[in-house]
Amino acid sequence: MAIVCRDVAIAFRHFNEIFHPALFFIITVSLFPLAISPQPMFLQKLAPGIIWVAALLATLLALDGIFRSEYEDGTLELLVLSPHPLPILVVAKVCSHWLITGLPLILIAMGLGIMLNLPGSAFLAMLLSLLLGTPAMSMIGAIGAALTVGLRKSGVLLTLIIIPLYLPVLIFGSSAIQAAALQTNWAGQIYLLAAILILCLTLAPFAIAAAVRISLN
Repeated sequence: MAIVCRDVAIAFRHFNEIFHPALFFIITVSLFPLAISPQPMFLQKLAPGIIWVAALLATLLALDGIFRSEYEDGTLELLVLSPHPLPILVVAKVCSHWLITGLPLILIAMGLGIMLNLPGSAFLAMLLSLLLGTPAMSMIGAIGAALTVGLRKSGVLLTLIIIPLYLPVLIFGSSAIQAAALQTNWAGQIYLLAAILILCLTLAPFAIAAAVRISLN
């Protein structure tokens, strides 16, 4: 809890850590009607994919900063040497990252769904899919961030490592919204997203901790 509170307080002092991913999310979604077509029915069909692709890219934008500052000032080594289990400490770092980036994206997505003419029946599916999918993306992304934290200009490598792992979340998340928009059963996609999140919460902390130790060594 101390780590989470510290990271959130630092993020509010440096507001760009919250502002940049959210602004990127808004701009990316807003460009699609300008580039493709502003027709409401056409946007309604593309809305699930647009929202999820933009959320994925916005999450990627903030991944490099999960461990970067701690690595540069030596705090990351202290976390490794701490008597507390390292997997629990890195989960706290991921939780703070989600609160700073993922939660604002979910709130903004509600407004962007209206802009994309998403039907009312799909908003609950969008909310649930993002609530389950964005933490999973933060957990998966933290593995890549920990592996590349010691490298200079690691953004491209981090993207190449993480995007293939994001595909199941992207597919099931957008599929849930699309099924809800068509008023068909979308519970299966939500269950699969929940299963992915549980798997990430179970295995990812140990993978992140191992990646942190590898980067420090």
